[in-house]
Amino acid sequence: MKISDKLLERLQKTKARALELGEELSKGEVVSNQELFKKYSKELSELTPIVEVFDKYLEHKRNYDDCIKQQSSETDPDMKEMISEEIDTLLEEMDKDIEEIRIALIPKDPNEDSNVIIEFRAGVGGEEAALFATELRDMYKHYADKNRWKMEEVSSNMTELGGIKEAVYTISGHGAYGKLKFESGVHRVQRVPETESQGRVHTSAATVAVLPEVEDIQVDIKPEDVKIDTYRSSGAGGQHVNKTESAIRMTHIPTGIVVECQDERSQMKNREKAWSILRSRVYDMIQTQNDKEYAENRRNQIGSGDRSERIRTYNFPQGRVTDHRIGLTLYSLDRFMLGDLDEMIQGLQIALQNKLLENIDE
Repeated sequence: MKISDKLLERLQKTKARALELGEELSKGEVVSNQELFKKYSKELSELTPIVEVFDKYLEHKRNYDDCIKQQSSETDPDMKEMISEEIDTLLEEMDKDIEEIRIALIPKDPNEDSNVIIEFRAGVGGEEAALFATELRDMYKHYADKNRWKMEEVSSNMTELGGIKEAVYTISGHGAYGKLKFESGVHRVQRVPETESQGRVHTSAATVAVLPEVEDIQVDIKPEDVKIDTYRSSGAGGQHVNKTESAIRMTHIPTGIVVECQDERSQMKNREKAWSILRSRVYDMIQTQNDKEYAENRRNQIGSGDRSERIRTYNFPQGRVTDHRIGLTLYSLDRFMLGDLDEMIQGLQIALQNKLLENIDE
């Protein structure tokens, strides 16, 4: 594999910029300016891995050029053979370097390390769909525990049998969004419901929505654009679990987005959580509205990602789970439902990486 002139020029500019940033960060006026120092430090940290692997490539390239010169002037057959072997080794190393460079140049998702807001909604299938939504919630809870993330309920609307009609949770932990961002979409289940007397397999569905938790600086919501209502939080079947109006409902008037939070007994804590979710939903809408209408297009990174799109099927009679975006089937549904999601998520990450690599000029 040969590095192109265009890519070489890009890498040289990247290295020059990294050196420039290093010099800027040593200046007193930059060190004393926290905002500028943070900005330059962040940019340098993003460029450093690219520069490091580029330097490694340049070192291998210099050694390769030296070997080519040495080989052309060498007369001893044994030495020529040794040099030839060294050239082959260096060519392999340079190929690896170029592949590493291409991967390092893939733009980093700015929300990769963010916390997550995850929403569950029962779809087609009535009570069975609601029960499956609860099982999906439990599956992600197991996965969060394996990764030492914290999963907390924000709001929920449950059926009499404990199924989820609609529920919102937060998952806090480093890299949560980077792994869970692939989970947005329709999850289909095929199995015999407990209420089915004749043993027939039914198909139901639940929708999962994954949003990055965003900071104030990432999205500007004017307080006057938000209508805030308070009400008493309640449990399943309408039973009140709180006699004070601690629950919060926020309506973002320009977009019509509504957020409810009733998990905390404190109205102030519910208000903080509701603001966080509202920011994330508005941010998600802004990110997608240049492509299609919000209701039709909350894109995932693999395939079209529309939440009306079936992304995965859970077939209980056959003990398999299939992701339709990458065509991967795992015959370990029992472990999958207990949070053993790594193999599937890694497959989705590799597919995304390969797709992004297509845009890197060689």
